[in-house]
Amino acid sequence: MLFIFLIGVKMDPTMVLKSGRKALAIGVLGFFVPYALAGIAALIINQCFSLDHDVTSILPLIVALQSMTSFPVIACFLTELKILNSEIGRLASSSSIICDVLHWSILSLRFVSKVATEKSVTSSIGSFLSSALLITVIVFGIRPAALWAIRHTPEGKPVKEIYIFFFLVALMGCGLMGEVIGLSALVASFILGLVIPDGPPLGAALVERLDCFVSVLLMPIFFTTCGLNTDVFAIQKLMNAGVILLVVFVSFVGKIIGTILPPLFCRMPFRDALSLALIMNSKGILELAMLTNWKKDKVMNEECFAIMIISVVVVTGVISPLVKALYDPSKRFIAYKRRTVQHSKRGEELCILACIHSQDNVKTIISLLNATNPTTDSPMNLFVLHLVKLMGRSSSLLVAHRPREKPSLYPTQSEQIFNSFRKFEERSRGAVMVHCFKGVSPYATMHNDVCSLALEKRTCIVIIPFHRQRINGERIEAPYVFRHLNKNVLEKAPCSVAILIDRGNWKKGRSAMAEPSSYQVAVLFFGGADDREAVALAGRMSEHPNVNLTLIRFSSLNEIVGGTDRSKMLDAETLGEFRLNTLHNEQVSYQEEVVTDIASVLAVTRPMENTCDLVMVGRSHGQSQFMSELTKYSEHRELGTVGEVLVTTYSKGSKASVLVVQQQTRIWGLLNPEESLHLRRVNL
Repeated sequence: MLFIFLIGVKMDPTMVLKSGRKALAIGVLGFFVPYALAGIAALIINQCFSLDHDVTSILPLIVALQSMTSFPVIACFLTELKILNSEIGRLASSSSIICDVLHWSILSLRFVSKVATEKSVTSSIGSFLSSALLITVIVFGIRPAALWAIRHTPEGKPVKEIYIFFFLVALMGCGLMGEVIGLSALVASFILGLVIPDGPPLGAALVERLDCFVSVLLMPIFFTTCGLNTDVFAIQKLMNAGVILLVVFVSFVGKIIGTILPPLFCRMPFRDALSLALIMNSKGILELAMLTNWKKDKVMNEECFAIMIISVVVVTGVISPLVKALYDPSKRFIAYKRRTVQHSKRGEELCILACIHSQDNVKTIISLLNATNPTTDSPMNLFVLHLVKLMGRSSSLLVAHRPREKPSLYPTQSEQIFNSFRKFEERSRGAVMVHCFKGVSPYATMHNDVCSLALEKRTCIVIIPFHRQRINGERIEAPYVFRHLNKNVLEKAPCSVAILIDRGNWKKGRSAMAEPSSYQVAVLFFGGADDREAVALAGRMSEHPNVNLTLIRFSSLNEIVGGTDRSKMLDAETLGEFRLNTLHNEQVSYQEEVVTDIASVLAVTRPMENTCDLVMVGRSHGQSQFMSELTKYSEHRELGTVGEVLVTTYSKGSKASVLVVQQQTRIWGLLNPEESLHLRRVNL
């Protein structure tokens, strides 16, 4: 009952209305095709063979069970495979809700017909009115109470204990009343969970309080009990086992056919469509609970129960490795052309994706964006993605933000962030166009939101904060999940990536860079594609009237960075073009430094922590003896060798923020972006 209640809390019933035509088609066909095929198979078997009465009586139940695709099971399965917020993950979630609605609708009709045939008219009317009264109390009594509790809980503050206590008491009361009127405690608990809004603050608080108790303590006990109740030696007749497994197999194939046809019709790759069909066939705790109840109520005997339990375990055990082998969401995050700042033509719209974790990230990122000098001749198309941890929900979310018709006196954190960027857009006077998005997903797969949005919007660069966050003015090390997010974005992004290490010391003002004060930017150039990307970004900054920029070229008597002759030729061309474009710009300076070891590099970079507002450097550099010495200082590999040196050697009160840039690494058909500009086909 607690598990079903939590599933209801995590669900968003409006997803049924929001589901697109593709999800609707998959849900409908994914239910009715296996239902029809398995039903026909069961009917033919009944006509052709002389079966035991126990088997004959449960075949309709098996057909309904196998046709069902339970949303709770699908959500848990997707979370375990870390594809909850992937393309087929969202499609499977929406489709399973449609399938669930159809399944429970048919069960409700059966329940009504059973009551009407087995009981008197008075009893039937009484049962119907009792159920309607309970549902009315839940919808029009408890739901308003939940909305009232949410309104009286300030954002970011925990829900009061008395509210949690009230809804737990309401859960027990509704469960009791459900049993009394014959509706079942499970159904009453599920309806109660549905009327409580998912996500923070209330839904997340209830899930946080109960989830550990349910998933860590009660669910293992339930699974153990199912195993203890399963007597495999009760399977005596191979005929019975063969008939039941045949119906299960026909239903399995029917669900594959019903689920795979709509995606293929919409030109989804076959591997992805097959993965989706396999996911929709997965079974879990809800199916085990139904089988256990049927056995307890003497609807199913020991032999049939054991056969069905084995089939559930085998099917789910086979599906999981197959989906892992077939589907990799990162394979679709490959661009078909160069998406970098370096390869963006002047005068073209520069598309940037800025990722935000909290309000603390906003000021520095706006300052950085303004420094890139967006103008009406060279505008910026800015996509802002607020990344939020999935809490108290079963389905992930990636949606465009729609402003309220009337501004709220208590805006949410997302609204505060987006309002800051809207003001930045207004001050730009047409040079910046802002599009706001909110992504709610587990930290483990949050990079899918970043990469899919970057691919869809054809961005040239993704700006994402470093995993060290600033809270109340103090710099702390954030959980491993942020570092994992950054590493995945660097590996899988379809465009260039920049990691911003925020020192929190950009100049104050309504909008940094909006006032006529000067800003000091330094670019460190050692060589390689990433350094060239940093120089390309610096070239745009050099045109800003309030930016003073210094480009430092490091060289050594020995090879300072590894790389091919072509790479070194591209380095020389990039530097030559930069110097030519900034030749008459007095705010831009160029200097060369000959270094011999790490000490000489630090002697050049250390004064910058108090004289510069921003230091830019490429992430990766070719292997050389010089770079191998710097590697000893590296702890955070996602920053690269030089970036890590800058972060670790700058003092706590350092003024300079650091921007570590990586040029696009994933391009369709391009084996080595630095070696060749000719496309070559590769097997993915």
